[in-house]
Amino acid sequence: MFQPPSQTIRKNAKPKMKVLDPDIDYSKAKSVHSISSWWGIGGIFLVLFVGNITNYTNSHLPDGLRNAHLTHFPQAFIAERAWKDLKILNDFGPKPTGSYTNELLAVDFLNREISYIDQLKSRNQQLIMHNQIVSGGYVGVYMNKSAANVYRNVQNVVVKLVGRSEETTRHALLLNCHFDSVAGSPGASDDVGSCAVMLEILRVLSRQSEVNRYSIIFLFNGAEETPLQASHGFITKHPWAKDVQAFINLESAGSGGKEMLFQSGPKHPWLIEAYARSVPHPYAQAAAEEIFQSGVIPSDTDFRVFRDVGRIPGMDFAHTANGYRYHTRYDSIEYIPLPVLQRTGDNILALTKTIANGEELGSTERFAQGQMVFFDFLGLFFVSYSADVGLMINLSVVLLSIIIPFLSLARSTSGTHGKQIRSETMTGFLATFLGAGASGLLCFFIGLQLDTIGRSMSWYSSTNLILGIYCCPALLCQCLVHLLCNRLFGSKTTPLSLALKVQARLNGVNLFWGMITLGITFTGYRLAYIFMVLILFSLCSSTLISMLGLQNSVNKWLLVHVLFQVGALAWSTQFYHILMNMFVPITGRIGSSINPDMIIGAMASFATLFTCSFLTPLLFLLKKTDKLIAELVAITLIALALASSTHVGFPYRDDALKAPAVQRHYITHTVRKFFDYNGGERYTDSGFLLQELDRNAKKTIEGIAMPDTVTPMREISSCEKELFCAIPFYSIWHQVLFENYWLPGLPPIVRQVVTISLREKERLNDHEHRLHLVLNGSTQASLIIGPKAGSTLRRWSLLSEIPTAIEFNGQRGHFVLLTAGVESEAMNITLDIRHELKDYDGPLIDLLVTTTHWEYHKEHTPVFNRLLARVPSWAHVVPSVASVYSYTF
Repeated sequence: MFQPPSQTIRKNAKPKMKVLDPDIDYSKAKSVHSISSWWGIGGIFLVLFVGNITNYTNSHLPDGLRNAHLTHFPQAFIAERAWKDLKILNDFGPKPTGSYTNELLAVDFLNREISYIDQLKSRNQQLIMHNQIVSGGYVGVYMNKSAANVYRNVQNVVVKLVGRSEETTRHALLLNCHFDSVAGSPGASDDVGSCAVMLEILRVLSRQSEVNRYSIIFLFNGAEETPLQASHGFITKHPWAKDVQAFINLESAGSGGKEMLFQSGPKHPWLIEAYARSVPHPYAQAAAEEIFQSGVIPSDTDFRVFRDVGRIPGMDFAHTANGYRYHTRYDSIEYIPLPVLQRTGDNILALTKTIANGEELGSTERFAQGQMVFFDFLGLFFVSYSADVGLMINLSVVLLSIIIPFLSLARSTSGTHGKQIRSETMTGFLATFLGAGASGLLCFFIGLQLDTIGRSMSWYSSTNLILGIYCCPALLCQCLVHLLCNRLFGSKTTPLSLALKVQARLNGVNLFWGMITLGITFTGYRLAYIFMVLILFSLCSSTLISMLGLQNSVNKWLLVHVLFQVGALAWSTQFYHILMNMFVPITGRIGSSINPDMIIGAMASFATLFTCSFLTPLLFLLKKTDKLIAELVAITLIALALASSTHVGFPYRDDALKAPAVQRHYITHTVRKFFDYNGGERYTDSGFLLQELDRNAKKTIEGIAMPDTVTPMREISSCEKELFCAIPFYSIWHQVLFENYWLPGLPPIVRQVVTISLREKERLNDHEHRLHLVLNGSTQASLIIGPKAGSTLRRWSLLSEIPTAIEFNGQRGHFVLLTAGVESEAMNITLDIRHELKDYDGPLIDLLVTTTHWEYHKEHTPVFNRLLARVPSWAHVVPSVASVYSYTF
């Protein structure tokens, strides 16, 4: 036991508490473990510095190879060649399914380019090309809404690079992209960039002299956005589909950046092992797979069709950076530099070679054993292991991270102060737990207030504001809670030195994250690895401190702890960037019913805790905490002032700075015709439907409509008596969830209309009737079939199953999306209706048919053009023209 230096003690002075080391400098009445108050501010700068590094690593791409490099790299992916293909596809403009640009120009270019590749291939290689025109359909369930998805004459361009095993085992690897795009977007990243990558991979592989072990099928599909129709047509009806044993799907939910592996399998770990062996630039997170499959991201890919319909294992890749440009006019080649294509091409080419030449493709089911945990660390290296191994790793790291620091601290006190160590550990746990809850509540309150004063989404185009608006208040709150817990629960007469007390508090942080890790692990989610790795850094530092005997040293233990926390900061800030890069743009297309500040505030609060929880207890080492608290308060107030009172907090941005962050709008010029049971026209009206896609859209919509007034969709007069308000729904999955507004106006010009006529009404028995309908027209359309009171739709000819009826405006109806690629002939439809009354002979159903014309600019009326001209430059509008015909049969 250390004895303080001899000195004269006054008779009335209180005796000093014995300590374990030279903890108190009695001449200054300060702990020798204390550090300057400025180190608190230094800690903030450390977090920001590491965060900037991880932001750089998240966006850093390799240099793109040009044609001049062919001499030195004859078998390499050449980004310049892929970029030229991309430019041609991009310059066609938007390519919605059924359009001239998609069905003729894009298909013709792909056929021509593949023919060139065939002419220049190695004499050892064999290419076979098919143009598939396919019709079919399926029932899709998305966002808890069920609908029939029916397609007619959509196109696929399919190429097979024949492998050595073709004569015996016709197993193949499938590569998939889609060349169609949404209306209003050239689709450079989503997804013709992927098609350009696939063309270059086909070009490289076809020119190598060695033939791959297994065949590779390249599927360029022409109807993904409709959604997922052409891939369904391939996997259900193409003769090569039965040969596919695994697939690689290339997609995009942003514009440029790195392609992330975000879905794999299911339960085919060999795919992840192939990725680990082959990919030179890893970027993959099992957590992204579980988050995406939870449904919180409003998107889907062809992965679902291949997995669920084809029962084929595979891997799903997507570019996720710059989601602001996703599905807008800014998803163009201007924002896709060569390095984007080079990185994706290098990775997918290497992965394709590995899978196409591996033994697993010959018998995939033999290798279908369990799930994999996988992740990369800043793109520097890739880690993967089975979920069973992950369970043992998580359990071991959590237990060791708590036990080793406790034993280490107990040893440093000769085992005499275990109770005090346990008490300080629980204080650290409680402070972390309460700090998490309090910071979340504070961010909730801030988000609520910003929304109340009309400043929602102030961080949308200036994401650094999130640091000040939410992260700083969250950190401030967590620090204050630690100080409060220290005052309420910390021992005033502890024999532990300040160094030991702080280390015990840090062990409480280990306990907090350990409980979360084990809780997630035992519920079966693999994303527990995120927290395990964070704890692992703490375990490594506490183990080293124990081995070197630095527990009670003056600041040496602190140096070891901070050095390992640099790695932990790199790990945690990487996820901050991933979360914000993904979810901030998504808030611009989730509708107005959800306050997006609640979402971003909650994420920022969690990310702050995740990043700073092992640094926050260090504030007790500061001689004074006032500088740190004052800085956090100042940053918060400045950020809130910028967000609420200046143009910095304006959410949207045009492309003046080449970084657009637009507000999204859909405006549909609509004519509606209503027919009675006898086929006579009841009435006709027209107007504009304006869709509200984000929290602030209503203000913009009202400004566009001025001086006229828009009416909320559910309040228009047709809602009182017409099926589904006779709204021109083109996608029940989105429109029915969002608010829409109606503005009366002059009718549009509609030259092609999908119509329904009754050919025959047949009585099947006393209660059942069969309606023989004829659908005329070859344009994008939708049907809503609403059985009358007492009627039930029992069977139909569209598909083998009927989707669950959707409820809207107090009515129920079955939704059918009809997509036409190449022009189609008339379509016969039969509906079998059962009525509860015997020998009933009245109306059985109401039926709405909506025809939607995209990329119809030449037919816009002057009134529509004037309305579109009012849309601000910082907004992206997708105009369309629609007709709604309402029938009763």
